[in-house]
Amino acid sequence: MNFSLDLAHFTPVASLTGGLLIGAAAMLLVLGNGRVAGISGIVGGLLNAVRGERAWRAAFIAGLLAAPWLWRLAAPLPAPVIESTPVTLIAAGLLVGVGTRYGSGCTSGHGVCGLSRGSLRSLVATGSFMAAGFITVFVVRHLIGG
Repeated sequence: MNFSLDLAHFTPVASLTGGLLIGAAAMLLVLGNGRVAGISGIVGGLLNAVRGERAWRAAFIAGLLAAPWLWRLAAPLPAPVIESTPVTLIAAGLLVGVGTRYGSGCTSGHGVCGLSRGSLRSLVATGSFMAAGFITVFVVRHLIGG
């Protein structure tokens, strides 16, 4: 099996910057608000938030939506390339949503925040997410031929 690095799409500075910003945001939220930066929980909690919870959740989501526009001031955004059909994207989104409910959290809550807190449950959940992703890519690309 040959392995080659696609240097045209290798972006270590942008990737490191993004990772540091995600970590800083997660740290600020847990230190300042005592909340874990799990996106599915924040969005789900916004839909049926108790009094006093809606403002910080809306501000967090607004920050997520504003981030690409702010980044655009510093560097051009990459052109998105979507190689799936709308039906496939909708099905994938629904499966991710179901998975976050069964897994009691999403990749950001478990993978970023849970692992940094040393949570065994998050370690198992993140391992499960990763394994499911690896298997799905292998099946779709090599067995089905997509």
